[in-house]
Amino acid sequence: QVQLVESGGGLVQVGGSLRLSCAASGRNFNNYPMAWFRQAPGKEREFVAVISWSGSRKDYADSVKGRFTISRDKLKNAVYLRMNDLKPEDTAVYYCAAPYNDDYSQRAGAYDYWGQGTQVTVSS
Repeated sequence: QVQLVESGGGLVQVGGSLRLSCAASGRNFNNYPMAWFRQAPGKEREFVAVISWSGSRKDYADSVKGRFTISRDKLKNAVYLRMNDLKPEDTAVYYCAAPYNDDYSQRAGAYDYWGQGTQVTVSS
């Protein structure tokens, strides 16, 4: 059974930082891209960042470029999201995602495995 488990969310003030972690089990995702999405109340789930299987390619949503960094640890079968200079509009539930195939995509529909999400709240 494939599981993605996020952690590291919480309450932080504007300008603060958080590091989200996503631990995968049940399947080795080292040869697959992995991504982060987020969903704010009343809004659709949106793309945040994606990293290729090798880690050499990374893409970000325009709204987080220069502030967020995605990375992965193949030994731990994990992916991370470092978030700096957080803003109130970053408040959302953050989800880790992985595809069944090796689709490198910013579309939520391309991902088959999802974590349960971790809440990030940025207070002003």
